[in-house]
Amino acid sequence: MKQLTLVRHAKSSWEDTQLSDFDRPLNNRGKRDLPLMAERLLQYEIFPDLILSSGALRALTTAEQIAKTLDYPTEKIIEAPELCHARQETLINLLQGQSDHYRHIMVVGHNPTLELVGYYLTHEAIAKFPTCGVMQIPLSITAWEELAESCGTLERLDYPKLHR
Repeated sequence: MKQLTLVRHAKSSWEDTQLSDFDRPLNNRGKRDLPLMAERLLQYEIFPDLILSSGALRALTTAEQIAKTLDYPTEKIIEAPELCHARQETLINLLQGQSDHYRHIMVVGHNPTLELVGYYLTHEAIAKFPTCGVMQIPLSITAWEELAESCGTLERLDYPKLHR
């Protein structure tokens, strides 16, 4: 069995209108929520073998904070620029191409892609996948190339507002 954890980046800032969407940093709420969610991942014992992240600043910042909390080397985060504004098929193809050496992959990215992929894999409709949200999906596959519709189960959906 394989495991997939989808993480939506923490809340980002729109304050500096000169910045491109790609370069937007976290806002104060994102900076507050991220360490708490990273600690929850540690408590849930979510330890990925591989972290893939969108190249957008807000996603990379999220991935790096989570990696540090989980004692995952930040230099081993693989930046996948194609995950920024990606289509569902792009992420599925990226995952299908991963080495079977990896048992548990974490993807840090954006909506609507992550929400659509979560639904595609589990057929569990969620009302919303909030910023800094986490979907944990066990997959009934033995090889990443087998990743297909409905091959997973939504084991956990967590996000900051659940704990306020």
